[in-house]
Amino acid sequence: MRTLYLDCGTGASGDMLLGALADLLDDPRELESLIAAAGIPGVTVEMEIAERSAVSGIRVHVKVHGTEEGHEGHQPERHLSDILGLIGGLHVSDRVKADAAAVYRTIAGAESEVHGKAVDEVHFHEVGALDAVTDVVGVCLLIERLAPEQVIASPIRTGFGSVRCAHGILPVPAPATAFLLRGLPVFAGDEEGEFCTPTGAALVGHFAARFEQMPRMVFDDIGCGLGERQCEHANLLRAYLGDADEELPTVTQIDCNIDDMTPEDLGGVIDILMTYGALDATVVPAIMKKGRPGYVLSCLCRERDADDLAVAILAHTSTIGLRMHVCRRYEMRSRTEQVRTDFGPVRVKVSEGYGLRKSKPEFEDLKKRATENDVTIADVRNQARLD
Repeated sequence: MRTLYLDCGTGASGDMLLGALADLLDDPRELESLIAAAGIPGVTVEMEIAERSAVSGIRVHVKVHGTEEGHEGHQPERHLSDILGLIGGLHVSDRVKADAAAVYRTIAGAESEVHGKAVDEVHFHEVGALDAVTDVVGVCLLIERLAPEQVIASPIRTGFGSVRCAHGILPVPAPATAFLLRGLPVFAGDEEGEFCTPTGAALVGHFAARFEQMPRMVFDDIGCGLGERQCEHANLLRAYLGDADEELPTVTQIDCNIDDMTPEDLGGVIDILMTYGALDATVVPAIMKKGRPGYVLSCLCRERDADDLAVAILAHTSTIGLRMHVCRRYEMRSRTEQVRTDFGPVRVKVSEGYGLRKSKPEFEDLKKRATENDVTIADVRNQARLD
C-alpha cells in the first residue's frame, strides 16, 4: 500500500510539512507554481536548500506582499467564516478545499475551547494570517499531488517551557496546540522550546490515520522540511514515501433514516458533510415504518472525523439517532494530471491500484472549456484522454 510516513520526532509545523512534502516531488519548486495557481491573495512562495545540524533539506519561505513570513506586520484578525470564504474562492480542487476547511474547523474548535467562546466568535491571530493559510492549503495540495493511500505519523515532540504569541507568553505546548493534540501520542523531549505549532498539530492530526513507529515498508523517497529555529535537535521533519505491507484501510459509515425533511433541505446536507471531511455522502429513497416514504442518509468518513460528522448530521438534519459501522475498504490511489486539448487544459483524475488503472476528465473543466469554445462537452472529452 502506497504509504506516506511523517517522522515528527523533532516536531511539526506547517512550513516543515510543506518543505518535506515538496521535497518528495520530482521538482520541489513545483510547490511555487501550485501556490501561485491557487490564487491566495498577495502570497508567493520561495524554496531554499538549507541545512540543520549538517542535514540538507527544503526551507519554504512564504511571502505576503513581498515580505517574509513572520515579518509581514499586522494582518487583520479573521474569523472562521473569513477563512472558509477565502478557501472557498481558491483555484483548487474540491478535495483540497474540503481538507483545508476541515483543518481550520478543527483549529477553530481548539481556539473555542481555550477562549471559552463560540466557534464563530473566535478571532484567529497567527493561524489566521495569510502565511498560515498558505501552509494549510499547500500541505493539502501536496497530499493530493502525492496521493498516498494512507498517512501514518510518529509520536510528536512538543517541547516544553514557554512561547511568546499574540496573547502574551504561554506555556508549551500552547493551549490551542494542547487541545489539538488530544488523543495523539506526544512527548516533551529534553530541549526547551516550541517544537509543535497549532498548524502542524492540526495538519498531522487531520491526515494521519494512525500514530506509530515506522511500519514495515520499502520507501523509495525521503523528503526533509526545515523549520526556522536553530537548536540542539535538528529542526526538521522527514517524510518517507513508499510501499508498506498491505493492510486494508478502514472507514466509518454513518447512517440514519429521515422521513420529515424536504428534498431541498436534505440535498443541501451533502455539501455540508463534505466540508466536514466526509469521503462521500449519499441519500437513497426508502419506505419507512407505517408505509411512509423517506430517505436513508449515508456518510463515509475516516474514523478520526466520525464524531464531528455525527454531530454535524444531528445538527443539520431532523434525525435523532445514528448508526455507525467500521468497514474495511479497497481503495485505489488517485492523482490529478493535466491534459492539453485544442480547447484548453483539462484536469484528469487518474486512479491506480491492484493492477488496474482508470482515468476520468474533471467534468467542471469539460463544461468550462465547452462553454468557452462553443462546442459540446463530448468534443472536449474526446480530446481529454491520456495515452
